[in-house]
Amino acid sequence: MKIAADYFDKGLGISLGYLVGALVVGTAFPHLVKNFTAAMPWKITLVITSSLAVMGGLLMWLLVPDGPYRKPGQRIKLSAFFNVFQNKEFRSAAFGYFGHMWELYAFWAFVPVMLTIYLGLHPDQTLNISLWSFVVIGVGGLSCVVGGYLAEWFGTKRTAGSFLFLSGLCCVVSPLIFMIDKSPVFILFLIFWGIVVIADSPLFSTLVGQHAIPELKGTSFTIVNCIGFSITIISIQLLTLLNTLINPTYLFLVLSVGPFLGLIGLFRKNMPTHVVTT
Repeated sequence: MKIAADYFDKGLGISLGYLVGALVVGTAFPHLVKNFTAAMPWKITLVITSSLAVMGGLLMWLLVPDGPYRKPGQRIKLSAFFNVFQNKEFRSAAFGYFGHMWELYAFWAFVPVMLTIYLGLHPDQTLNISLWSFVVIGVGGLSCVVGGYLAEWFGTKRTAGSFLFLSGLCCVVSPLIFMIDKSPVFILFLIFWGIVVIADSPLFSTLVGQHAIPELKGTSFTIVNCIGFSITIISIQLLTLLNTLINPTYLFLVLSVGPFLGLIGLFRKNMPTHVVTT
């Protein structure tokens, strides 16, 4: 994301849309590998995906130079953790992103679980869990690109908020969808959820990049992403625990908390600085 921000002064939203879209396809790819290697040892999936990750890192190192808008980094400043949150617009984008991250990776991790739960409730239905997991997650790659273009027309913040609202709505109605005894309807719902749950991600990154202190842009991305991914650990572990304690059809209501709080953080005006600096 820092490299993309170094290359684009304008049009950053579209470029990050393609970047995060590639990330989404990469996230979904192991499910596709598993679908084609089902008869092989499970380690094959790890070997293939890890090899591709190493290859991608080498290609980045060898073929992608510094961008024209790169700002030289400063010396290590531990106070930067607090300084980056001084900007009100940066803060609202970061808080919206945190709410988004509460839902995103928990949704992705539990897509196969959702399909398994559905088949348990409707044993007369048949679904290829690995293949449909790839489709539900991977379709988000296209939505990231489309979201970047939509943001050019309707504004980045408004577009991100709209997708965040729609994904939160999916969390709320999910218990009802599990009751529908028609697998095509259930799959279409998951595909729609897979579209809206990720489409706002590059938009939040765009907002973070636009409102970050130029000399601390890399630091800003690092801080926001580290906090965001730490939040995903909590939500995934919480769903894992609740999956053994409550009716699984109500499990994903918990994810709605993230979009709800994210929307408040994104659109609340004059959010006090001391919320994040104390």
